[in-house]
Amino acid sequence: MTIRLTVGQAIVRFLAHQWTERDGAEQRLIPGIFGIFGHGNVAGIGQALLQGAAHDETDLPYYLARNEQAMVHASAAFAKTRNRLQTLACTASIGPGSTNMVTGAALATTNRLPVLLLPSDIFATRVASPVLQELEDPRSYDVSVNDTLKPVSRFWDRIYRPEQLPSALLAAMRVLTDPAETGAVTLCLPQDVQAEAFDWPEELFERRVWHVRRPVPEPAALTRAVATIRAAKRPLIVAGGGSVYSEAEIALVELAEATGIPVADTHAGKGAMPWDHPQAVGGVGSTGTPVANRLARDADVVIGVGTRYSDFTTASRTQFASPDVAFVNLNVAPFDSAKHSAVSMVTDAREGLIALTEALATWGVDDEYVASYQRHRDAWNREVDRAFHLGHAPRPAQTEVLGVLHDVLDPSDVIVQAAGSLPGDLQLLWRANDPKSYNVEYAYSCMGYEIAGGLGTKMADPSREVFVLVGDGSYLMMAQEIATAVSEAIKLNIILIQNHGFASIGALSDSVGSQRFGTSYRQRNPDTGQLDGATLPIDLAANAASLGADVIRTTTIQDFRAAVSRSRASARTTVVEIETDPLAPVPSSESWWDVPVAETSELESTQAARAAYEKAKADQRGYLASARLNRASDPNNQKRDER
Repeated sequence: MTIRLTVGQAIVRFLAHQWTERDGAEQRLIPGIFGIFGHGNVAGIGQALLQGAAHDETDLPYYLARNEQAMVHASAAFAKTRNRLQTLACTASIGPGSTNMVTGAALATTNRLPVLLLPSDIFATRVASPVLQELEDPRSYDVSVNDTLKPVSRFWDRIYRPEQLPSALLAAMRVLTDPAETGAVTLCLPQDVQAEAFDWPEELFERRVWHVRRPVPEPAALTRAVATIRAAKRPLIVAGGGSVYSEAEIALVELAEATGIPVADTHAGKGAMPWDHPQAVGGVGSTGTPVANRLARDADVVIGVGTRYSDFTTASRTQFASPDVAFVNLNVAPFDSAKHSAVSMVTDAREGLIALTEALATWGVDDEYVASYQRHRDAWNREVDRAFHLGHAPRPAQTEVLGVLHDVLDPSDVIVQAAGSLPGDLQLLWRANDPKSYNVEYAYSCMGYEIAGGLGTKMADPSREVFVLVGDGSYLMMAQEIATAVSEAIKLNIILIQNHGFASIGALSDSVGSQRFGTSYRQRNPDTGQLDGATLPIDLAANAASLGADVIRTTTIQDFRAAVSRSRASARTTVVEIETDPLAPVPSSESWWDVPVAETSELESTQAARAAYEKAKADQRGYLASARLNRASDPNNQKRDER
């Protein structure tokens, strides 16, 4: 039996019947679709969504976004909150509508988060070429702007004929639901093909369940990992995003408690162990805590759990400084598991941790090691309390803003952030109680993610209050999804931190000897010809109000505290504005980040920065395991030695 539908109608009907299953729990894979309609998709996907809703053929709600990049960010945040078991689809018109999604696709793929992109394309028949918004390539007619999505997608295809659709849809679902391969998935849809009718087999639209695998560690790999860990005196666990997506929080705590190994975390892994657990030592790397970073410098074995080891985690490969440091990596992706010449365990994080706990049942670190890092941890918590209540004047410090949020928010409330100085302060200072209370996108660190990411987070879990922390720089990049939140009655709390420029890059500019050049929002000075004149007269709070949000302006930290409480109690999207001092002090992470400094310069500031850079760069290393450690992890070596 067949059903005659257009390609657009077939896609919508197919997506409405895709499910995921893990640990016996089933849920819709694609419970909704974001879009902005144009001539490329209004008659295809748009008509299909209308028909599906009008005739109760599909249950695929449509959400009107205001920017195509933002709707991909929102979908990625939705998938992150749902542990990659659900995501949203995104449809865009041809030309700029589709290329606007490239940045969002890169963010999703870099973060290993599934999103489904349905960009419209030029005519497959080429009957009217060049069409409006077509970029002609004189080398080939088989190129469109959607080819820019290839390098940022984990799967990419263009549907020239209806017959090609079933295999492409199945491949797309396979990648979306594969924890090792997932990321942005792109199906390019020529606008004439979207409207073309075809007789589809009924089987295409049957309920299909995609079983999300939990691979267990290979016995030999587990044996090698256990041998390496048992030889350790100063081990450290680094919990990454995989420990969250696999729901490995209990298994992580059980391993740490059974062995005494301290647990540091990345941005994606923060909250996998509650901040106040005795084994929790906070963020590791360039913006991590001094406690975790001291442990990392001395660690002889680093156990990476679902981390991709970004340069912020490794402090640009200066963090793990012990000459004989070895790595044991638990990761569902072989690519990440093999990093740093590690003893590799290709496994689901939860299953790998359970296996390690069982295999290490009679082993643990020395009591003095535990007592030492817990003393440092207690001292650091006192320093965090001090930073949260700094009393900086005349404008408050950003750390005080975080202190108010720490005091006022419930443990289940969600912090959403992505770029600027806030991610560093959050990894250094924020106290996460559970992994879903912290959504800081720092794989792509994309300015403009914050409000869109908050929207997707709230859509994924309406039971939680979502607090979007956004600086003036990111706000100016992409604030328009406030209108989407208002339109859908999705309540967000938006903390707008005004510091008149790029606080993070301003500090970085100072550190590389560039004197904060071009990092402040200023008018051009007619006397100097530079952007060092008066502060720009931009009223971001008024802009937020014009988009439909309630706005509360504050000037003191006391006013801010009251405003946050009001916002949290409100049923409407509310923006709380506060101006902070970008030069206020922040505790040191006692770590480094590799940003090259000009090798030659006439500026004394740059010369001094280059000297400091060369000194720090001398500590970089390749993390190549020594022959001794490779032999220690191989249980067969003892048999060879006996022979």
